[in-house]
Amino acid sequence: MITVVGGGLIGLATALRLADRGHEVTLQDPAPASGATHHAGGMLAPVAEVVYRQEPLFPLMLRSAELYPGLMGIVEKHTALPTGYRTEGTLVVAADRADATHLAELAEYQAGHAMSAERLPLRQARALEPALSPHLAGAVHIPGDHQVNPRLFAAALLDALTALSVPIVRTQADTLPAGPVILANGLGAGALYPGLKLRPVYGDILRLGVPTHLRPLLTRVVRGFVEDRPVYLIPRTDDTIAIGATSREDDRPVPRTGAVHDLLRDAGRLVPGIEECDFLEATTGARPGTPDDLPYLGKVNENLIVSTGYFRHGILLTALAADVAVHLVEGTDPGIDLAACDPHRHKE
Repeated sequence: MITVVGGGLIGLATALRLADRGHEVTLQDPAPASGATHHAGGMLAPVAEVVYRQEPLFPLMLRSAELYPGLMGIVEKHTALPTGYRTEGTLVVAADRADATHLAELAEYQAGHAMSAERLPLRQARALEPALSPHLAGAVHIPGDHQVNPRLFAAALLDALTALSVPIVRTQADTLPAGPVILANGLGAGALYPGLKLRPVYGDILRLGVPTHLRPLLTRVVRGFVEDRPVYLIPRTDDTIAIGATSREDDRPVPRTGAVHDLLRDAGRLVPGIEECDFLEATTGARPGTPDDLPYLGKVNENLIVSTGYFRHGILLTALAADVAVHLVEGTDPGIDLAACDPHRHKE
């Protein structure tokens, strides 16, 4: 019996992949899908989410994006619940000339790493998304950057695990369970396996309801830079829009009024119609970061696989994390270099 500790998207998807292949699996989490997953944006954006000087992440991100359709196929095999998986692509836009320069430099950097990002005239960008402001200064189209709705996806994964008769133990793991374990419980992993250096990185995210007369306000993800501040708008299949997200390490696990104001202001610069939307929710989630912002992913001994520390890319890297775990359990080659993800690299 393999125990997956952690009921976020990565733990859920890992348990599903293993159960689908015939392994006996138990999932342990006191409240599945209630952690960072509940507050995540859900963008599958290996190109748009490129971060300078994080080159070791790029092959992981691209590989995970390639694996997502296969993962979605496995989910759909075991449940009819929706996942919010959408493949319309992503637009990245610039609010002013300085932002347009930033966007052009980013597109050049992406192209230098063999990533596809197509610069668009603003007229063409607004033909794709008429709700965009007519006063933008630049636009890029990334057709391969997609999205899921993390809350829907988590519910679908839980339903699929139920269909596969996977036991879900709703208790906190205070020690490592006996037998083979996959440790995928985010920030909690450090308490169970000393040597992992994890820190909470908080992010504020908003949810708006789109009134009937504006639907659909957007059909694809819109990311942008407003006076060099990043912001994104994610249209959901339930006629809501998620807006995010801040990144802060101030030990304040609740939404900040200033952050809510800034997100609404910047999103409104890109898509003025959000001012007519209904304000539904502001929440804050804590993402598990590591000293170098690379995940901990690998087998540390005969009975333990560590899979945590995914920071801003947990939703995107879910497909890769689940796939690698299957290969490590079965003793096969995952087909990707995991040296940068060594769980022991920060152990003193």
